[in-house]
Amino acid sequence: MPTLFYTHSDCDAHASPQGHPEQVARLPAIRSAVAQLDGLVHVEAPLGGETDVLRCHPQDYIDRIRAAIPDAGWSAVDGDTYLAPGSLRAAFRGVGAVCDAVDRVLAGDASNAFVACRPPGHHAERETAMGFCLFGSVAIAAKHALDHHGLSRVAVIDFDVHHGNGTQDLLWGEARTLFASTHQMPLYPGSGAAHERGAHDNVLNVPLASGTGSAAMRAAYEGHILPAIEAFRPELILISAGFDAHRADPLAGLMWTTDDFGWLSRKICDLADRVCDGRVVSSLEGGYDLDALAESAAAHVKVLMEHAG
Repeated sequence: MPTLFYTHSDCDAHASPQGHPEQVARLPAIRSAVAQLDGLVHVEAPLGGETDVLRCHPQDYIDRIRAAIPDAGWSAVDGDTYLAPGSLRAAFRGVGAVCDAVDRVLAGDASNAFVACRPPGHHAERETAMGFCLFGSVAIAAKHALDHHGLSRVAVIDFDVHHGNGTQDLLWGEARTLFASTHQMPLYPGSGAAHERGAHDNVLNVPLASGTGSAAMRAAYEGHILPAIEAFRPELILISAGFDAHRADPLAGLMWTTDDFGWLSRKICDLADRVCDGRVVSSLEGGYDLDALAESAAAHVKVLMEHAG
């Protein structure tokens, strides 16, 4: 079975002001890098619907985002998060892609999938757009797998350098999920302390200090996160794949390398092979140095392909 790669030109219409790190060029960089990978199956991201988004966000929140979309230029949600005329359609593409990827992986049409859409999603809280994010796409995918497909346990692993406060918020009270995150701390958004455990002991945060690299990351995963996920025995693993922990990234201070993303991707896929028949759906979050982003995303997708069976 193949690895699916989702993207769509609508996601390039989510324009941002000049100099903004979450720029349109991120997706062309990734597409160019994965174009070298023979056998990767490219899929146009379908549009998600409000029904999908309503699994995690209320109708009035969707309505507020829609009302804030400008006819031209940009409107600011906060100091970091901007809306352009194409932003809402781009966000619905991201939601549609992760839900379709879940459908096809659970149906056995593919072993795993990577969603290269933007805007990202893991900072979007139930009623708050922030941190470049509008809809909590990975949390929505988890709820879709649970409620639409009837799964009992879904794990979310977030290795973005920034804590996924939105995913944590959206899944805080969901006992059928385990949300596990490494992230630099202190750093935006300020959440992600180890004592934040979720309403059902279903959140595992492992903060990492600025300046740490491979050794600290590998210890966190081998000593804490991977054993917890294995004990949880998920039927599906979702990944919030942020590549901004790379040493070249301008927004943070962890010192990961491209090889580290390959190592971590392999460890997650090995675990998925043991507990859930290899079922993994990964979705792009951060990563703001274009060369590092392209190299790291390609390394991640290459591992997914190696595990596709």
